[in-house]
Amino acid sequence: MLKLLLIEDDASLFQEIRERLTQWSYEVHGVTDFGDVMNDFTRVKPDLVIIDIQLPRFDGFHWCRMIRSHSNVPIIFLSSRDHPTDMVMSMQLGADDFVQKPFHFEVLIAKIQAILRRAYNYNAVQNQLKTWCGATVDYDKNTVDNENGRIELTKNEIFILKLLIEQKNKIVSRDEVMNSLWDDKRFISDNTLTVNVNRLRKKLDEIGLGSKIETKIGQGYMAVEEEHA
Repeated sequence: MLKLLLIEDDASLFQEIRERLTQWSYEVHGVTDFGDVMNDFTRVKPDLVIIDIQLPRFDGFHWCRMIRSHSNVPIIFLSSRDHPTDMVMSMQLGADDFVQKPFHFEVLIAKIQAILRRAYNYNAVQNQLKTWCGATVDYDKNTVDNENGRIELTKNEIFILKLLIEQKNKIVSRDEVMNSLWDDKRFISDNTLTVNVNRLRKKLDEIGLGSKIETKIGQGYMAVEEEHA
């Protein structure tokens, strides 16, 4: 049974979500101290985290930063706020998806299932290394290494990078990326994909590979690699 940590201070909403997710055979844990969420995170060792933005003491963005400094576990944000910057901030901090309140439970469960499939089933069958532009890409550990150092990627970032590398020097359309990553693009926006790709490129910049992911205006993205004779 997969474990979920639900960081939600609205007791009635927490109970409703927990009951619904339990019916889907998920083990749902809550937070005992909103001033020390990391203690519960360490105790539970969740397979996925759901975080509300507005929380006591520290907001969800703070706890996302803290979790990301220790783990690449999938993260979904919940929020009753409808400002686009909230979604952008969530993705920039390393979240995998964003759900606005009020929401249909079917949408939430679809997002949870899609993220868990690509985070865990994907890793179970893709335990391999790939060489790209002189770097070693580890699909299992979500890392990219070269002589300039090592970077760690989130589940979304490694999935996007793999999709582009497997079709290197070819343009991969935005629709193809979204369909592959989120299964059903009705649950995702163009802006969210842009944020994920920009975040991936920024990390690759740290080891001198950011320019190897090219944006083809109006077409999509391409992972480039010089072909040697």
